[in-house]
Amino acid sequence: MLFSTPGADTTEDFANSPSSGPNALPALPNRFAALGLNANLLRAIEATGYTEPTPVQEQAIPVALAGSDVLVSSQTGSGKTAAFMLPALHRLSAGQAAAGTGPRLLILTPTRELALQVTKAAEVYGKFLRRIKTVAILGGMPYPVQNRLLRQGIDVLVATPGRLLDHLQRGRIDFSRLEMLVLDEADRMLDMGFIDDIETIVAATPATRQTLLFSATLDGTVGKLAAKMTRSPKRIEISSAHARHENIEQRLHFADDLSHKNKLLQFLLRDASINQAVVFTATKRDADTLAHSLVASGFAAAALHGDMRQGERNRTLNAVRSGGVKVLVATDVAARGIDVLGISHVINFDLPRQAEDYVHRIGRTGRAGRQGVAISLASGKDIGAIRQIERYTAHPIPVHTIAGLEPRFAGRAPAKKPAGRRPGSPRSTSYSTRNRTAPRRSA
Repeated sequence: MLFSTPGADTTEDFANSPSSGPNALPALPNRFAALGLNANLLRAIEATGYTEPTPVQEQAIPVALAGSDVLVSSQTGSGKTAAFMLPALHRLSAGQAAAGTGPRLLILTPTRELALQVTKAAEVYGKFLRRIKTVAILGGMPYPVQNRLLRQGIDVLVATPGRLLDHLQRGRIDFSRLEMLVLDEADRMLDMGFIDDIETIVAATPATRQTLLFSATLDGTVGKLAAKMTRSPKRIEISSAHARHENIEQRLHFADDLSHKNKLLQFLLRDASINQAVVFTATKRDADTLAHSLVASGFAAAALHGDMRQGERNRTLNAVRSGGVKVLVATDVAARGIDVLGISHVINFDLPRQAEDYVHRIGRTGRAGRQGVAISLASGKDIGAIRQIERYTAHPIPVHTIAGLEPRFAGRAPAKKPAGRRPGSPRSTSYSTRNRTAPRRSA
């Protein structure tokens, strides 16, 4: 039930592979040294207890070490943080730093939570390197503190676009010695409206920099941005944005109205199989309202959204880490970059506006090979959104009902299931529900 940070649990960054016993893999240097990494970075990786690079690390690290610009399409949980942090730190350790106090490595992230995770990754992987100073600049931190940090000299700067642009426009950041720029979750930054900020920041960096861009998709606006800011980039696609979460059981419940939806949610949250759950709402206000309602009903719940002060956010996150909060009610933006291995269930109280966001949401559960459950609550007006999600994922979402809470709205007959059971999908549900499937046709 801990937030997965590279310092505490690196299942986000490395495959979970045994290092001892009859099934042990070869010693770490035999696998990671082949990628060409600095020996002190290999020591740091070994200290994490993992021995096998993930596919995104295995493909992206050598290309980045060769100095090429890199575009990577990779899902959350694939190990992308180490895929850019390790070659970046290798470069900083191998080269002679130019005179000045500005950063040599700049990493842009969409949210404060992800920025803090990336900052921790730099500290963990660089702990055996000499004189590598890392600073995070993000919203919610006092300006005097950030001003002091920027004056002291930086090697690695991790930042959210809005706050970084503010400092840049005030003349507090010098990019003259910047060697590498990384955009982490570029698609999410663009979804949040940061494209103008990003373009302004990129324009202030040296044309000689190396650029690495990581995104769930490289199509559309992301592709156009990448084309403008990279030079002959190498393209790596680890997994499609349409990838099915084979270890996540997906369910759909129809609700007649808001009252009915609240009753369904409370029934679902009382299931004993839930370890921790994330409940997604459409707006910040809805997150607060729903969290307060759940607390009044006896649930250990809390809200997380972008309007909260940093102190409030930290207290909420600490409560989740300690297990004091079992139900986190969040918006899409707030939940981005938060990886809690103990999340067993994701519940879409409100369906996302875009099908791609559905994939990101349900990816909060089923982490590191665990089984997860993703439940969506919908009404008649959501039929179009459901069809869009099913087309995007190429997977029908089975409709379920709960005895005593059946909807008056009939919903729609789910698409016919493919023959056989999908690998990793549960054989039966853990709730007391009836699966409303269409009658099987005779041959």
